[in-house]
Amino acid sequence: MAAIFLATDNWYDLRDLANLTDAILDGADKILPFGVVYVLAALIGFVASFLIFVLPSQLYVGVYGERKIIGRMQSRYGPNRAGPFGLLQPIADAIKLLTKEALTPTKSDRVVMYIAPILFVAPAVLIFAVIPFGPRMVFADVPVSLLYFMAITSLPVISMFMAGWSANNKYSLFGAMRIVAMAISYEVPLVTALLAAVVITSNPASNGLSLQGMVLWADDFKIWVAFVSPLAFVIYFICVSAELNRTPTDIAEAESEIVAGYLTEYSGMKWGLFYGMDIGYALGASAFAATVFLGGWTFFGLEKWVPPWMIFIGKTHLFYFLFIWTRGTLPRLRADQLMAFAWKFLLPVAIFNLLVVTTERMWWSDQDYTKGLIYLIAAVNVLLAVVIVFAWAHFMGYRPDETPTRPRLVKNAGGYVPIGSEGKQ
Repeated sequence: MAAIFLATDNWYDLRDLANLTDAILDGADKILPFGVVYVLAALIGFVASFLIFVLPSQLYVGVYGERKIIGRMQSRYGPNRAGPFGLLQPIADAIKLLTKEALTPTKSDRVVMYIAPILFVAPAVLIFAVIPFGPRMVFADVPVSLLYFMAITSLPVISMFMAGWSANNKYSLFGAMRIVAMAISYEVPLVTALLAAVVITSNPASNGLSLQGMVLWADDFKIWVAFVSPLAFVIYFICVSAELNRTPTDIAEAESEIVAGYLTEYSGMKWGLFYGMDIGYALGASAFAATVFLGGWTFFGLEKWVPPWMIFIGKTHLFYFLFIWTRGTLPRLRADQLMAFAWKFLLPVAIFNLLVVTTERMWWSDQDYTKGLIYLIAAVNVLLAVVIVFAWAHFMGYRPDETPTRPRLVKNAGGYVPIGSEGKQ
């Protein structure tokens, strides 16, 4: 059967799941009242993107896979009790959360505390409306889909602040305030980094604010934006890690400092909604990165033989692996370190990167967007990325020679030493 499909001229159509939805909607339009088919199209988009892709990915990539991989990184097994190889552990966790009592403090703002998890879930569904899974597999291919994505992803901060404020708990409020401070701090270098990607992909043949247009640009020039502007890619990853409260930037939920931050008073399924949608937003950020920086559903011609949506899902999970990797290997930063890193390091580097990319874009336009020149620009930007990072770090006072190579005692590190113990080790 596969040989017959490959031999036909319609193999491209057979790989595109949009043909299946088109057939369903065309048939439904003939028997349903006028306008109902648009509601059906929205339901199909929700089922296809969220229930078929996001929900299984949450359970077996964000819960099972993440715990299993981190377990291996830390020389332990990870989940291995519920089901063969622990495969039923996500199901067991979900059942536990559904049956666990959701407590609400008596002095909390009960209405706001109940509404916050609901408002936290809604944007996680909406962000996938503009993500292109294939050539025609996008629910809303709007010209400004990048702006739409950025606007929707700014809403969860409000619901997290509502959750922390309504609990009437000082640790919850501290976590909520950290959430807002982190969002304000890291949104600026994040948008500046994305501007570099927009500048690169904007030309008379494509719209840089369209996510589908950015994928087509990468396919046309046979190069990913991550190679053309590696600094923008790295800055994006760091910024979304902070905004998603992923380790090592999870100061809003730092259990060693503020219990569980804004989630301290949440339990049961209300806590489960926050936890599950945290993974959903991380998957959305990974899908966005795969679209903008990694060529989306294209892979240098491989999409002619492999279904594009499979390529896209593979890239999304590959980027999500970076979140897992950093969580399993890096220690948590202090709150002041995290804020200083955003304003004193990431923002200046992002601005300088935008200046470089804008200059290159103007020169490239003077050369009539010759395809071969983009590879030269990419090679130059890789070298410049290393130079910019090291130069700015040196300017900010970083000296590799002064970095300790072995553990130091508290006294030698300049920490607190009790009176009378100066001579003790």
